[in-house]
Amino acid sequence: MSALGHYLEEEGLATVAVALIRPQAEHTRPPRALWVPFELGRPIGPPSDPAFQKRVILAAIGMLVEGGGPARIADFPDDDPREMQDPSWNAPIDLYAGAGDAAALADAMQTEALAMAPAYAQSCTRRARSTVGLSGLPPAECSGYIATWLRGQQPASPVAGMSSALALRFAIDDLKAYALEAALAPAGKPSSRQLGDWLWNGTALGAGLQQLRRDCLAGDDERLKTVAAFFVPALRVSPA
Repeated sequence: MSALGHYLEEEGLATVAVALIRPQAEHTRPPRALWVPFELGRPIGPPSDPAFQKRVILAAIGMLVEGGGPARIADFPDDDPREMQDPSWNAPIDLYAGAGDAAALADAMQTEALAMAPAYAQSCTRRARSTVGLSGLPPAECSGYIATWLRGQQPASPVAGMSSALALRFAIDDLKAYALEAALAPAGKPSSRQLGDWLWNGTALGAGLQQLRRDCLAGDDERLKTVAAFFVPALRVSPA
């Protein structure tokens, strides 16, 4: 988007880029850019905080009337308020007792997914929305499909017109969203880091996806290797 700003400005359209990665903006030198210290995917700040988001938008628009050179980067002064850890928050479930073999991990992941169902339903009711649904499968079927792969099998796709590898990736995306939304049911406002620490360090799902990622990358199926790169965020990948 920073590079696109140059083309738009040549046509007489003033632009401001909201930059999440400052070195990238410094390299592309957009006509104007507001750097924000937020996590990827949150260019105007935390969700469900319109007052804070408005401040970000007004700061970006304000750059249109400021003077300066042809390439400017301004820094937004405040961090995401949701990145402050909430000591009142507790995970919705705490069933994971540690790693076992792949079969035991698959069983634990399915048991855990079923136990999350009440918290997920409560979260959906309170928030009146859900991001689960990419695969088209209910969470229990997503869990079962992923568990089958974790046990060393390569089942056919349960979704018509979708390859088994792509169905696996989408089922994983849905189950991660399901778990994170369930984690929003208890009282409190956990930071994204709190949620990530719980998912990747304290659940059978997190441990299972780490193992499945390693298994797929070690195999010979190039399609699986491609999708396996998306199972676990790069910053959360654990050593074997």
